Amino acid sequence: MIPRSVRSKIEAALAHQAAVALIGPRQVGKTTLAHEIATTRPSIYLDLEATADRDKLADPVLFLGKQTDKLVVLDEIHRVPALFEALRGIIDAGRRAGIRTGRFLILGSAAIDLLRQSGETLAGRIAYVDIAPLTAVEVEPTDLTRLWLRGGFPDSFLSATDGDSLDLRESFIRTYLERDVPMFGPRIPAETLRRLWTMLAHNQGTLLNASRLASGLSISAPTVTSYIDLLVDLLLVRRLPPFHANVGKRLVKSPKTYVRDSGLTHALLNIETYEDLLGHPVSGPSWEGFVIENLIAAASGRTLASFYRTAAGAEIDLLLELGGQRGTWAVEIKSGLSAKPQRGFYQALEDVQPARAFVVHAGEDSYPISDDIEAIGLRELAGLLSRKTNEGE
Repeated sequence: MIPRSVRSKIEAALAHQAAVALIGPRQVGKTTLAHEIATTRPSIYLDLEATADRDKLADPVLFLGKQTDKLVVLDEIHRVPALFEALRGIIDAGRRAGIRTGRFLILGSAAIDLLRQSGETLAGRIAYVDIAPLTAVEVEPTDLTRLWLRGGFPDSFLSATDGDSLDLRESFIRTYLERDVPMFGPRIPAETLRRLWTMLAHNQGTLLNASRLASGLSISAPTVTSYIDLLVDLLLVRRLPPFHANVGKRLVKSPKTYVRDSGLTHALLNIETYEDLLGHPVSGPSWEGFVIENLIAAASGRTLASFYRTAAGAEIDLLLELGGQRGTWAVEIKSGLSAKPQRGFYQALEDVQPARAFVVHAGEDSYPISDDIEAIGLRELAGLLSRKTNEGE
C-alpha cells in the first residue's frame, strides 16, 4: 500500500464540512482510500453500482437519517443522482441537531457531472478534494522512471512486469470507451473516440487544432470539441489554457492538450518499455505532460495553471499563479539532464515578471542557472509546492 498525500486533505475537509466529494478518474484509488479513512471511525460503505446497496436507499431519508453517528461513504453516486436532494435535507436536519461535520464521503469519476449535481443542491454543505494518480512525491526516487512509463494508476504502477502494466491500461481504455463514455456522454462511436484519444497522445502538448483533428476523423470541428470536452470532464485529458496578460505582445490564444496520465499516453501509442519510450518521438512531450500533472497535483487547489507563448517565440511551459505572497512561478521543462533554457524562456520572463523561475530537468540536482532562474528536479519542486501549500504560504 502506497500512502496517499491527499488523505490529510480529505481528513481536514471532513473535520470542517458535512459532505466531502472525492473526485478522480476510475481506478485512481478513491475506493481504497475511502475504506482506509472509514476504518478510523464508525462508518458504513455503500457501493451504488451494486443493486443491494441501491435498494437500501429506496427511502434515503429513512435509511441515512439513522446513520447520524457514522461516516457514510457513497461510491459511484452518479448512479443515483436523485440522492443529492435527499442529502441536502439530511444534512440540514443534522445541523439543527448539532451534527455539522463528517457525515458523508462521496466518490465520483466524472468531475462535471458530480460538480453540477452536488453544486446545485449542496451549496455550502460540501467540500471538494481532487485525487490524482500517484505522483512523484508519493513514490521512491528510484521509481520515478517506472512512474513516468506506467503512469500513476496504482494497479498499473504496481504490476509485476511492464507487459502486465500495459495490458491493464489497455483494459482501462476499453472500459472507458465501452462503458463509461456511453454512461456520461452522448452516443459516440467507441472507435472514433479511441482514434481521437490516440491523436491527442501523438500530439501531446501541442496547441489544440480542432479543424485538423476533425479532418483526420472525418467529423466536424464542433464534434471534435464536444468529444474533447467529454474526455476533459472524465479527467482523462487536460486543456491547459494560455496565460493572458497585457504585455503588448501578440499572444497564442489556443489551449494546449495533454493526455493527463503518462501511462495512458504510452498505452494509446503501444509503448511498452522504457527503451521504447526513449526512442519514440513523444518522449519529450510525454515528460512535459508528466511534469505538469505532478506540479499541478502538488500545488494548492486554488492555483491557476497556464502556459505563455507569443507569436515571436517567447514561451513558458507552465505558469502557476499561486496567489498571495507566493505570486506566479514560471517553469521550463527539459526531458534530459541539461537544464539550459532556450532564449524564448528568457524573453517570456521579461514579459511576465514571475516571482520565481525554474527549469525542471530529469536529474535530481538543484543549482542556480542565473540570479533569477534555478535548475531543479521534479520531486524537489513538487515537494516545494506541496510544503508551501500545507504551510498556507
